[in-house]
Amino acid sequence: MTGKQKRYLRALAHPLKPVVNLGKQGLSQETRREIEVQLLDHELIKLKVLDNCPLTKKECADELSRAKSLEVVQVIGKTLVLYCPHSDEPEIELPAT
Repeated sequence: MTGKQKRYLRALAHPLKPVVNLGKQGLSQETRREIEVQLLDHELIKLKVLDNCPLTKKECADELSRAKSLEVVQVIGKTLVLYCPHSDEPEIELPAT
């Protein structure tokens, strides 16, 4: 993903509120499933790493970026912006490279 595309996605994500919170369970199977469901619905989401999360924001970003279709667009403060294009009908059209 190019810098121009990431910049575009960051601009789209700016007004969004976090839809998933990472708490004391960290990146459990239930949390991963919730992230997948939200990404299928919205393609672009914010994820909040709470203070009681056993993982740091960088560890969470590294762990999530290992998923083949998921892209960590931005890590700012304790918030991560995640993007995964819908496989059948993508709603967000990225600018050309």
